[in-house]
Amino acid sequence: MKRLTEGTRETRMTGKENLWILQLIDNPSIAADLNYSTDYLLAKASGVAWGKGLCVVCKGSKFLCGKTRCPLMVRLNSYLRIMPLIEGTDIDGASPPSVFVGRIGYPYVYAGPLVPPVHEDTSLFDMPELWFGKSIDEIVGFRSMLIRGKHRVHVRNFEEAGKIMDKTRELALSIGPVDVELALKNRPRRYLILDDEVQPFGPSASIQDMRVGTARWDHQIEKCYVDTDLKAAEAVATLYERGVLVTRIQRAFSIGAFGLKQNRRMVPTRWSITAVDSILSKNLIEQIKTYPEINEYRVYESRYLDNRFEVLVMPGPWSYEAMEAWYPGTVWNPSGTSIVMFFDWEGHEGRTTYADIGGCYYAARLAVCELLQRERRQATVVVLREAHPGYIMPVGVWQVRENVRNAMRQAPLKYNTLEEALARVASQFQIPIQQWMNKSQLIRNALYQKKITEFLSYTMKK
Repeated sequence: MKRLTEGTRETRMTGKENLWILQLIDNPSIAADLNYSTDYLLAKASGVAWGKGLCVVCKGSKFLCGKTRCPLMVRLNSYLRIMPLIEGTDIDGASPPSVFVGRIGYPYVYAGPLVPPVHEDTSLFDMPELWFGKSIDEIVGFRSMLIRGKHRVHVRNFEEAGKIMDKTRELALSIGPVDVELALKNRPRRYLILDDEVQPFGPSASIQDMRVGTARWDHQIEKCYVDTDLKAAEAVATLYERGVLVTRIQRAFSIGAFGLKQNRRMVPTRWSITAVDSILSKNLIEQIKTYPEINEYRVYESRYLDNRFEVLVMPGPWSYEAMEAWYPGTVWNPSGTSIVMFFDWEGHEGRTTYADIGGCYYAARLAVCELLQRERRQATVVVLREAHPGYIMPVGVWQVRENVRNAMRQAPLKYNTLEEALARVASQFQIPIQQWMNKSQLIRNALYQKKITEFLSYTMKK
């Protein structure tokens, strides 16, 4: 770990050295571009998986890890641009609004607001529904602006946790940016985490005191919050039906705003995102199962952040499968030499266990269910995704939800046969279609059913 200052360096060794980071910052042209000041940066190098030491040789320029750009440099750029805006232990800015509930140490977790040190319309900073089409640099840029205030609390006792949690809840239920003043116990730690598994995030510190300006609550969310006889799942479904954005529902869900009075608890942010996606898509599926089946094969497509999505929609009763292929040099296959594939599926009766593929499974499921609900049809759906090296760092499961939503907004390509639809998918992917077919339970089922139908038809004609 190194403390960096302009002109001098004080070194405290706590792991591997990364002198190349220091050399980059000392380069006059790079330092000018990064707006580097006399403030300090802590660089933690332990656990670097990109190339197992290749970072030292590469220095962000040779792309030896296989990525098309250096994710460390993207993060470094954002961190050094925000550093001059952070002075001392007082933070004053407009929260989007945004809150974060951690999961480490559960049921005792750190929760609190996310506050940028600026007064402007920051609503975009925590509204993934508006991020589609933005570059990774833009997303990392405004997400890195959010300073995380932390307050330790038990997930079940948050309502007795005092003023800080009361104010945090006010933020979570607000419909627009709210002025927030944070008095922190220490200066926010400006960590540049050199770890391929960590998503971009801003600096953090424990909260000493907190003041919140006038917050205008979302009236629909407020109704569910004050109704202590309404179950959490029912509140989530009701708000969605009334047009409340999924992000706002997830935020309120995480802060324990829904459910029967005696059952309310805070939910770590990561879990709340998947829980809401799961609840909403399950409700839609129950309705979708009552609709007639589609009578054609369709392919929907979307491209974003070097992720390629092909959504295959086939005649048949509701069933769903999500498949992902990660090229070497991508986020979850950083040092591999071959493509890694993940997949999971559910039949007409659904599933009772958590999908191995993770939150992406439920995010994509919600997106495809939204289309089928609009059309009042049911179908067998397979979501296929190729992640290429241009996807240099994880930005969250919202990217999957919005990518698939974008696909489902486009006019579908329609085909009379499964073979024609698969040929289209094959033309858009680099991985041979046979590899996808070998892994896919639902595509194999459809091909098998087709053969049985053709055989019976042939037998009857004879």
